Amino acid sequence: MPASLSRINSQIEKLQREADALKAKEATGVINRIREAIDHYGLTASDLGLTVSRGRGRPPGRPASTKPAKRAKSKTTGVIKYRDEAGNGWTGRGRVPSWYKSALESGKTQADLLVN
Repeated sequence: MPASLSRINSQIEKLQREADALKAKEATGVINRIREAIDHYGLTASDLGLTVSRGRGRPPGRPASTKPAKRAKSKTTGVIKYRDEAGNGWTGRGRVPSWYKSALESGKTQADLLVN
């Protein structure tokens, strides 16, 4: 007896429901193992490359980025260690400013420019 289209469609729907149930059951086990590993190693969302969105989030159907999350640069400034008469300052870290080089070339010493 040839199979009718409606019978095949009902079999497809039944198999799809079974597949969805199996996937949900497997996902529960996977989630539990992931949570255990996160707890065991003390991992954070940023360690995993995840970011918390405070907006609308990404549109539905758009996959998450595969790029690792960028770390924000620190905006802290150092304490001024050297200063000239014009008020130019330098922390002593990073590239040597031109005013500092000029002051040394004009005969000043590091001790002269050192902030007390």
